Amino acid sequence: MTVRAFFEAAKVEGFQSPYDTIHLKILYPAQIPVQLEKSTGIEPANPENAPFPVVILFNGFNCDAQQYQWLAVKLAERGLVVVLFNWITENLPGVISLTPGLDLEKMKPTIYRTAPTASALPALLAKFEQLQNQGILAGMLDLQRIILGGHSAGGMVSIENADPRFFPEVAASFAYGASSTGFPIMGYEPGTILPLPDSLPLLLMGGTRDGFMLNSSELYGVSPGDAAIPIIRTFQEAIAGGRNDSYVVILEGANHFSIVDQPDSTTGRSSLDLKATQPQENLHLLMSEIIGLFIDTYVRHQPEASQLLEQLLNTANPLIKSFERK
Repeated sequence: MTVRAFFEAAKVEGFQSPYDTIHLKILYPAQIPVQLEKSTGIEPANPENAPFPVVILFNGFNCDAQQYQWLAVKLAERGLVVVLFNWITENLPGVISLTPGLDLEKMKPTIYRTAPTASALPALLAKFEQLQNQGILAGMLDLQRIILGGHSAGGMVSIENADPRFFPEVAASFAYGASSTGFPIMGYEPGTILPLPDSLPLLLMGGTRDGFMLNSSELYGVSPGDAAIPIIRTFQEAIAGGRNDSYVVILEGANHFSIVDQPDSTTGRSSLDLKATQPQENLHLLMSEIIGLFIDTYVRHQPEASQLLEQLLNTANPLIKSFERK
């Protein structure tokens, strides 16, 4: 399937210019017309699989959205519309950074779970309402089937805000390299696992070589241990499960930045990571297939996808260290 993209921008309420603007790149399944639209070069959407569910990908702190384009393309090839976005703003007092829009104030013990922690999400949803009414995707979006996905802090945003109380449009969430561990600096007891909404299908993924999570253990107030423990504990303690639509998958040899194209060494974050011991291409193929089949199973309700997902996870694969479902 041909994938094309166009760009948009959205304003975030409550932030001052110039730090109130999100820049979006929207990837979609396209069809190649006999005569290309010469004035804009924008190709029409392929209506074959419309209406399209929408995937919003939340990047990690200081990770450019372009680093996740490989995954966005893979998902768009399956018949989904995928949005990548960059938002540069003051997420911490005095610190300007690329952010997924994690509202730390809403993560405090007295506020958490009473309000959404996703400061960018309302603006993104409003933009898609506009795109449903005008432009090349008009009338082709399924805005009642929105999937939140993300990496690291962006993964926290996705799994914390897949909550019908705040965002009834959201149908499922997935995250790589993210947990719901509470930070002692914000007032939580060391090692606290914060509860998640636990009302929608959930996919948690991580790697055995996640040096960032391992080396950040002091932020959580716990001793260094297995790199995947915070993710596994999130699956075990943050949700009750019981619907058989929640998963945790640990990838052998994957590190914190295995999900990006190329870590940016200038931001300093990648220096905390361990070296991956598996080829990135192999990990990307497996990640995208698991995520794609998860969405096809629980959002698009394709029976064959459920069988393929179970087969993929249950077949002996040296790249899958472990998985659980509940």
